[in-house]
Amino acid sequence: MKTAICYYSRHHGNTRKVLEAMAGEGEVDLIDVTTRQTVRLEEYDCIGFASGIYFGKFQTSVLQFAQQYLPERKNVFFVSTYGMLSPGYTKTIKQIAEEKHCLVLGEFGCKGFDTYGPFKLVGGIAKGHPDAQDLEKARMFYQEIQAQ
Repeated sequence: MKTAICYYSRHHGNTRKVLEAMAGEGEVDLIDVTTRQTVRLEEYDCIGFASGIYFGKFQTSVLQFAQQYLPERKNVFFVSTYGMLSPGYTKTIKQIAEEKHCLVLGEFGCKGFDTYGPFKLVGGIAKGHPDAQDLEKARMFYQEIQAQ
């Protein structure tokens, strides 16, 4: 299954670490949404969207990228890293996928070292994440996506 994962990963590279673990499990092209490139997502069987969580949702550039480039009726999945777990992180990206009649195959999220905003004052939260166990869970998640 040919897969593209469109992502934003800055600060500590948490999301990129998770995606690299997944990419080791199959034919995956990682597409950084901040680079200006021609994107043809129609060529992929499955498309993932990945981001650290900012103020309770995916980073804005990932949402805009999905709105602009996600083809209709594709299989999609979502990956996120966060300092603290809270429900609803994928609500906005899911709405975009639903508007384009895409089938959501699943979601994966794990802790990621976070020093954004006020967390910087206390030295950050979720130190040491994503760790080896998080990365193994990410690999297993992607294997399940491939099996669908």
